[in-house]
This record gives sequence, C-alpha cells and structure tokens, in this order.
Amino acid sequence: MMSPGIRRQAVIIVATLATAYVASHFFRAANVTIGLDLMRDLGIGPEALGALTGAFFFGFSAMQIPCGFLFDRYGPRRTVTGMLVLAVIGATLFTLASGWPQLLAGRALMGAGFGVMLIGSMVVISRWFPPDRFATLAGIVLSVGLLGNLLATTPLAWGTGQIGWRGVFGIMVVFTALSALGVWVIVRDAPPGHPFLERKAETAAELMRGLGEVLKNPQLKFIIALNFCNYACTFTVQGLWGGPFLREVHGLTAVESGNVLLAAVVAYQIGMLIISPLDRVFDTRKRIAMAGTLSVAVILAVLALWARAPLWAAVAAIVGIGFLSPCSTMVMTHGRGIFPDRLIGRGIAAMNTSVMLGVACMQTLSGIIVGAFAPLPDGARSEEAYRTLFGFMVAVLLVAMTIYSRSKDIRPSDELRARQAALKG
Repeated sequence: MMSPGIRRQAVIIVATLATAYVASHFFRAANVTIGLDLMRDLGIGPEALGALTGAFFFGFSAMQIPCGFLFDRYGPRRTVTGMLVLAVIGATLFTLASGWPQLLAGRALMGAGFGVMLIGSMVVISRWFPPDRFATLAGIVLSVGLLGNLLATTPLAWGTGQIGWRGVFGIMVVFTALSALGVWVIVRDAPPGHPFLERKAETAAELMRGLGEVLKNPQLKFIIALNFCNYACTFTVQGLWGGPFLREVHGLTAVESGNVLLAAVVAYQIGMLIISPLDRVFDTRKRIAMAGTLSVAVILAVLALWARAPLWAAVAAIVGIGFLSPCSTMVMTHGRGIFPDRLIGRGIAAMNTSVMLGVACMQTLSGIIVGAFAPLPDGARSEEAYRTLFGFMVAVLLVAMTIYSRSKDIRPSDELRARQAALKG
C-alpha cells in the first residue's frame, strides 16, 4: 500500500506530465483547423498538407526507440525535460517560418520532441502505481492532454481570426517552455525503494539485447498490427481531414467546423474516462479494443457508403469517432502487459513507434488519396474524394483487426495476482 505522502507525490507528478502533454496534442491537431488556411497562404495542395501534417508523426516515431533506451537508462525526468526543449525549438521554427520547408522542419522537430510524452507518462505510472490502475491513469493523462486538441478547435479558429495562427502558436511555445521547467522541478523517476533507483546502468550492448527481447516477443506482432492502424485512422479524421470535410462538403465556416471538432474532443475525453476503466470491469483488454475498433470501422463505412449524407449524419459520425477513439489506449495497455518492468521503456517505445509511424503513413497517404481527385470549380475537393478515403480506412481497420484477433489477452486479474505473488516472494 502507498502511504498518503507517496500517493500525493505520485498524483502531482502524473498531473505535471499530463499538463505538459497538452502542448503535444495542440500542435499535432492544429492542422485540422488551420489546414485550409495553410494551403491558401502557402499555395500548397492536399498532398503537401498531408506530408506537412504527417511530418510531426514521422519525427515522433523516429524518437520512440531511442527514447526507450533513454528512459530505461536515465529515467523520465531528464529525458522528458531535454526532449521538451527540442519541441520548443521546433515550435519556434514553425511559428516563425516563412515557407513550407521551414514549416516541415519545425513540425518534424516538434514531433521528435513531443515523442517522449506518452511513453514518459506511462513509464512513471507503471512505477508509481499498481498495474490494475495503469489503464485508468493512462486514460486520465490522455484526457488531460486532449485539452490541447480542444484548444486546437474553436479557440484556435477564433484566435487565428484575432491575432493570426502565428500569434496563437507563440503563446503555446511559451506554455511548452514552462512545462519543460515544471517537469524538471517536479517529476521523479520512481518512488523511494523502487528497483529502478538501485539499478546498475546497462551497457550499450545490454540495451540492444533488451530491445531484441522486446522485438522477439511472440505477441508483439499481433498487437502492433492494430496499434499501427487504429489511432492512424481515427486521428486522420480528427486531426487532419475532419475540418476540411465539414467545410468543403457541408459548407461550414472555420469556426462552425471548429465547434464540431471541439464536440468530438469533448466526446473523446468522455470516452477516455468511460472506456479506460472497462478492463477492470470486464477483466479483458483485447475484447474491448476489438469492439471499439469495429465500431469505428462501422461509422467510417457509413460515411463512405452514404452519398450526400445530411450534415447531422456527418457531425454525428465525427463526434462518434471521437468518443470511440480511446479504444486505441486499450491496445497500448494490452501491449504493456507483455513486457517485464526492466523492459517497460523499450517495450512501450516499440509499440508507440508503430502507433505514430502508422499515423504518419496514413496522413501522408490520405493526402495522396484526396489529392488524386480533381478539385471542383471553387477549388474544394469533392465528396467522392472524402468517401474514398473513409472507405480505404475501413479496409485497413478490418485487416488489422483480423491480425490482432490472434493475440493473447492480458487480463488485469492475471497481472494483479502476479504482482501479489512477487511481493510475497
């Protein structure tokens, strides 16, 4: 049992990381609101916008394995602080950029810097709290982080009209810098007496052998299949094409589409708080992940097959996808359970690499799919372009679920018994 003092410290540490995570979600989601503005201001097409948006996730995914090493060797405090400084540099470059190449470089650096936030939070949670609280606390961190998504909807649209998107981004650069300072001052790698604090630093060869153990885990390939595709599809709607779809197909203004995206973010937060604890309620993670993913696929199929769907259906679909998106967290929680504590940083890093690489590939590919359709006379993309994209994502999710169905479930009750046995031993 945790003493009240240790429990309070643990909560403050996780709250600090969750607050810093807000900036990551804001910058990754901002293009869904200002994407058409960037296309107009810079004279770029959907393909370039998709590449620009995907650059964040290519940078994000590129840092996952290196950060896994850093977490296991140096701990979350130093690693997260240092990488947030890199994110500040990238965000500053993006904010001051005069052309598309600078925007691309800045966004890639932001992705690399923010790439540590989710892993760092999960590593801290796994060391400060018992395993059966992992999904709930990870869900809370993600829910707080999603305030950044919320800021990237109507507030960003309104702020862009008042001071321009660069002004809004400048405010978030300052917020990110303050967050880095907060992590350095408050976060601690593990509670007193934890084995991590008494560890013997691994050599480079030992670190690589540990990564080899992670990659050779027979369950990893099944979990990675859904990890790669689930969040990639939902965030391609929530973080890139949902806004343009509402504006170009249904004629909403930037603020009106921002309102819909805001509602989807609120639904995401509600879904996170509802879905995350379900593994303890039903004592399963695999079935919850599959049910949520199948529901997302059904909604995307409706958007793909329903020609000239009314506005209410499009709005309901986007909000519904927002509510169900947290099922991707259950896939990550499922995967975390297949690794021992000494490999937790590298294990989560490997899984998160697949998540973010999937988003990068899907967003880049989505720009190619939408861009393959000739624009209408007013420059907008046709409904057929978006319906084709939605249909493609349905096929991707169904294939991923088929592979994931072969994985072995990791139940919270099994983890709890193993932890109790280890403590008695």
